[in-house]
Amino acid sequence: MELAVTGGQVLLPDLTVRETDVLVDADEGVIRDLGDGYTGDEELDASGGLVIPGLVNAHTHAAMTLLRGYADDKPLDAWLREDIWPVEGALTPADVHVGTELGLLEMIKTGTTGFVDMYFHVPEVVDAVDRAGLRARLGHGVVTVAKETDSAHDDAAESIEVARKYDGAADGRIRTAFMPHSLTTVGDSFLGEYVPQAREAGVPVHFHANETVDEVDPLVEAHGERPLEYAREHGLLEPEDFVAHGVHTDATEHELLAETGAGVVHCPASNMKLASGMAPVQAMLDAGVSVGLGTDGAASNNDLSLFDEMRDAAMLGKLASDDPSAVAAETVVDMATKGSADVAGLPGGRVEPGAAADLVVVDLDAAHLTPAHDLVSHLVYAAAGSDVRHTVCDGQVLMRDREVLTMDEDDVLARAEATAEDVVGRV
Repeated sequence: MELAVTGGQVLLPDLTVRETDVLVDADEGVIRDLGDGYTGDEELDASGGLVIPGLVNAHTHAAMTLLRGYADDKPLDAWLREDIWPVEGALTPADVHVGTELGLLEMIKTGTTGFVDMYFHVPEVVDAVDRAGLRARLGHGVVTVAKETDSAHDDAAESIEVARKYDGAADGRIRTAFMPHSLTTVGDSFLGEYVPQAREAGVPVHFHANETVDEVDPLVEAHGERPLEYAREHGLLEPEDFVAHGVHTDATEHELLAETGAGVVHCPASNMKLASGMAPVQAMLDAGVSVGLGTDGAASNNDLSLFDEMRDAAMLGKLASDDPSAVAAETVVDMATKGSADVAGLPGGRVEPGAAADLVVVDLDAAHLTPAHDLVSHLVYAAAGSDVRHTVCDGQVLMRDREVLTMDEDDVLARAEATAEDVVGRV
């Protein structure tokens, strides 16, 4: 079956824009060609719109949508220990399924077609992703500190088992990773035992790193080396691996990341809200580091829109560098599309023949997008998730004219509201 996206302008991989149609092989889930006058078995009207690659959220915790607005305006450590972890301890598999559905609905409606999720009760996440039609890299987050030895091993073993079992699920739309939470919440002996198992399973490793000074200082004091140097010594930072945040990284670590090929996912909104700091994104890019973009969870953002995240990344990047030309709009669009896709090891991020048919049509017919001097600038500084008209993933239309086709929006919202209230009541 062929899908034709017609009548619009298209953002090409070199970030130029031209009027053209996009012909998609919906059965294979790939872009067949760009040209004029295409018709298909199914058509999407892109008139007055801009066709862009589906956005890729390279680091989030989707089910935390249930905790949106639950605990705000606190530093990271207190926020986690006093508010988030107690609530997460009460979450059931059914709760995680509902929270994930809410996150997927929000991402589809705001133009995200692929994402990376670190959480627990991963089978529920797999089921929700399969039904919604998105693309994802999933993993069970591991924490070993403050746990009995057997329990800690069970947690790490579950992450490996999940990665092995679900890699390639949902007709290949789901990939997996081994996901130790961070270098300070997972003991070095566990890294030594389970990272080799991840290599044997053929899956990457994704973890939080250098998010706050409280994650950096203890490792430097205990080991006399920077966190990412410590990570490398424990078998991490292979080319397929990627870290979240990287806020407090230095030039030595940037060189290490560039040398190894491991990527970084920038989460500006969460970093600002938790006062974690300003990641040196331009310095990373200048050093040759691969950088993607993520929202982190909705409890620390408080939304999953990558349009908001693009604007934050550009603005914060300029402040961090004290340079208005730093982290330019073109750079940020790259980060949210092919940058995130490459860092996460997911298809997509480009509108060109042979690429994965993950597409979004942004409606340009709005006051805040007029006049159209520079559409790349508009994507970063002016557009919003609510401007997304159509969303396509793997050649399948997930949203047409703002109507999500793979989920019952009213039902998802009602169940999420009831579930969130119930969870808080239990705590």
